[in-house]
Amino acid sequence: MTENATPSATLAAFAAGLQFDAIPAAVLRRTEDLFLDWFASALAGKGARPVEAIESYARAMGPADGSAEVLISRRMTSPHFAAMVNAAASHYAEQDDVHNGSVFHPAAVVFPAALAVAQELGASGRAFLTAVVAGYEVGIRVGEFLGRSHYRIFHTTATAGTLAAAAAAGRLLGLDAATMLHAFGSAGTQAAGLWEFLRDAADSKQLHTAHAASCGLASAYLARAGLTGARQILEGPQGMAAGTSSDADPARLTDRLGTRWATAETSFKFHASCRHTHPSADALLSLMQTHGLQADDIASVTTLVHQGAIDVLGRVTVPSTVHQGKFSMGTVLGLVAEYGYAGLNEFEQHFLAPRVAAFRDRVRMELDPEVDGAYPQRWIGKVLVQTRDGRTLSARVDEPKGDPGNTLTRPELEDKAQRLAAYGKAASVQEMQALIARIWAIADAPHIGRWLTPAA
Repeated sequence: MTENATPSATLAAFAAGLQFDAIPAAVLRRTEDLFLDWFASALAGKGARPVEAIESYARAMGPADGSAEVLISRRMTSPHFAAMVNAAASHYAEQDDVHNGSVFHPAAVVFPAALAVAQELGASGRAFLTAVVAGYEVGIRVGEFLGRSHYRIFHTTATAGTLAAAAAAGRLLGLDAATMLHAFGSAGTQAAGLWEFLRDAADSKQLHTAHAASCGLASAYLARAGLTGARQILEGPQGMAAGTSSDADPARLTDRLGTRWATAETSFKFHASCRHTHPSADALLSLMQTHGLQADDIASVTTLVHQGAIDVLGRVTVPSTVHQGKFSMGTVLGLVAEYGYAGLNEFEQHFLAPRVAAFRDRVRMELDPEVDGAYPQRWIGKVLVQTRDGRTLSARVDEPKGDPGNTLTRPELEDKAQRLAAYGKAASVQEMQALIARIWAIADAPHIGRWLTPAA
């Protein structure tokens, strides 16, 4: 790159030129962990109404056969429609990964695009992992670049995710730096996704990832075919930042490219809820365990949070659906207080249970300067509890379960994957065991083929 290269061009050149051997072994192992976590999250979306609606659309509009696999139905179709459905499915259970600093869920947009293209090309496991890392590194930096002001209105996974999917698909397609930049331009001009859906418990969150993954993939293929895109779609005077952010910092787009591996900073989700609820949930659970409290012992809970949590979770008072319940701080804390965990089955069976609802109404959020100042790089959890016997207790968690410094081990990820597959009734225990073994050995795979046997 020249000294005067734009941040967009520098980022595109990095994605186009990334080589497997340049990626540290620890980052590759983390990418394998992230792949298993994503794969199982996609299986958990099987049977979910919004996911099945998108799959129905894909069946009607896409080819009845093809090179790419739809995981929830085990059918084959084109890469475009496989990426669409797999992305929707993997963002349904609220168990997919998150990068703190960018407030971005990379897996749900990067893996669907990368898997679909890799299957069409018969790419090697090494090529697949390289493309995934390219997608993560690009998407995370775009999310950080767009900043907190962007996230207040826009769902960053939908917007930055379009660029991330384009980078992953483009790397597999072998786009050079100039062509990758065109792919970014086409992806960025189509990036979209607004938080308004939370007020209505609408299905847009699955549409966001479906669109981002398939649109990013299409942008890469179109660039390969010669379609040009804006070369400064991110930082240009009428680009993404100009239209959707008031605190964008172009330096974040190229932050330590090739030395800082943002992929390894990505967190796993422990609870099956919006990540903004996790720090408070872990802090409450720690407090209850330390003091031997039961839910009935607690008169009220004040969660001390960052502004982003208030912006997202504050829109949900009484949830009307399971999915909306995952964006209710009170509901999540009610499940944690009653069951010690806010998991898939706890939400499905109890999100409106009288005892959970009563606890929900005893929870409030309050902006905390320390927590807000640390966000989004650190997601601190702080709670104040008033007990029925008159005590005031407090607890904090500096790294929620699943963060890199408090991560899930491979056995914990395997257990989580089995639970996700069982929830969606999408794969047997034996199938998952075989899939897990394949994923741990993916770097040695000569080509990426099918993962699941066809449905009977």
